[in-house]
Amino acid sequence: MPAVMNKNVVMDKKALRKSLLQARQSIAPEIWQAKSSQLCDHLRSSALFTQAQTVLAYFSIRQEPDLSLLFPASKTWGFPRCVGKRLTWHVWSPDGSLALQAGAYGIPEPCPDSPILEPDQVDLMLVPAIACDTGGYRLGYGGGFYDRLLASPVWAEKITIGIVFDSAYLSIVPEDAWDQPLTAVCTEKGLFFSEQRL
Repeated sequence: MPAVMNKNVVMDKKALRKSLLQARQSIAPEIWQAKSSQLCDHLRSSALFTQAQTVLAYFSIRQEPDLSLLFPASKTWGFPRCVGKRLTWHVWSPDGSLALQAGAYGIPEPCPDSPILEPDQVDLMLVPAIACDTGGYRLGYGGGFYDRLLASPVWAEKITIGIVFDSAYLSIVPEDAWDQPLTAVCTEKGLFFSEQRL
């Protein structure tokens, strides 16, 4: 019986992922940019962001919320590289001093020789997602990169903010036993602390 239930959760995740991706990618570019700008404004005014010195982020793909308006902020910025089945984090600066390259999934990522960021250097992680729920659980793309990272003891206590548009901020998303709740979720409507982390 548990195997069947787990299969249903997987199928639910696949269907939900497909539906939400289609909806997100149908947003008109000017609306996408306006929503992204509003979302960045909420992050900028949050103490979680203003007090952080080193922030992990992502480069937007598939019409994910665009965080590039934040990058000029006086922070040390870290971005992921996919290495096998895990993520490593490297320093990147918007001043162009550190090059980017196309990663395994066509996502821009720092070059391998860019300085590495260790967990103890990190204050805040902005986590991409297809959807998040009020409990702080996220629906990702299915590769498990962030699930594995966030389940690791050295990352589990980090402050994490899921980044989604309000249409993908749901009351509940399917979750597995290993899923870790995020600290908060930020949308164009505001920053919401997760019920699981209050």
